[in-house]
Amino acid sequence: MLVTTVEGGLRRRRPDELIVEEPMSIQLDGTLVATTMRTPGHDYELAVGTCFTDGLLGGAPVRGVRYCADGSAVDSEFNVVTVETGGLAPTPTPRLGNTTSSCGLCGTESIDQLCTWLAPLPALDPIPFDVLRDLSDRVLDAQGLFASTGAVHAAAAFSRNGQILLTREDVGRHNAVDKVVGRLLLDGALPATGLGLFVSGRASIELVQKAWAAGFGTLVAVSAPTALAAQTARRAGLTLIGFVRGDRLNVYAPERIGDDPRWGSPTTGA
Repeated sequence: MLVTTVEGGLRRRRPDELIVEEPMSIQLDGTLVATTMRTPGHDYELAVGTCFTDGLLGGAPVRGVRYCADGSAVDSEFNVVTVETGGLAPTPTPRLGNTTSSCGLCGTESIDQLCTWLAPLPALDPIPFDVLRDLSDRVLDAQGLFASTGAVHAAAAFSRNGQILLTREDVGRHNAVDKVVGRLLLDGALPATGLGLFVSGRASIELVQKAWAAGFGTLVAVSAPTALAAQTARRAGLTLIGFVRGDRLNVYAPERIGDDPRWGSPTTGA
């Protein structure tokens, strides 16, 4: 697309790349459960991850994923994905309304309903501070869509030693997370015990819930969490970290991180 750029008092026309945003309907065993605005790509992962983190699978294995439930995928422009469990998943309840690229719940479920099927996470030692300090830069190196458009969020799974295992991008933060979770589920790598989840932007209650559902022990966000996200992370036993920038970060959950010297020396009142 051609755009007009104004810089240094000069105006010029130049080509620019814009991210694509299209609706995708997700069906579980033939029943529509959600419609989300997403960046096309890794659609199977997104559909599977959404069904898993929303608790719709009920522990049932995914037996297949395909475009469209009936008819041609071309006719639906590859915007309908069906997750199949052979009827083993509980009868799904369709989500009311559409999901935008900026949020996932849109007020249709209460927090208690969302988290009632989740058990507290096992206690783990905190990931060393030195692993977290340059995590954002290493994830950014894998963000090809962001580099070309500047208009997408990223989610990444990483190991305790800081290795980036998997990165996904999307216009929606929750979509990017669901793509990561869906890939891990399809690879048989859930629960993600001992792994961390990185997200660009803020950490909402929904992202905490998705990290909890997938079994991640740590959620790291570039920006701040909401108060409800921090409360839910403490309830889950999930380490929640925000504002990871250089040699600074904030730990919102748990309330205290103990006496590990790798996290610095406590000051008066800490």
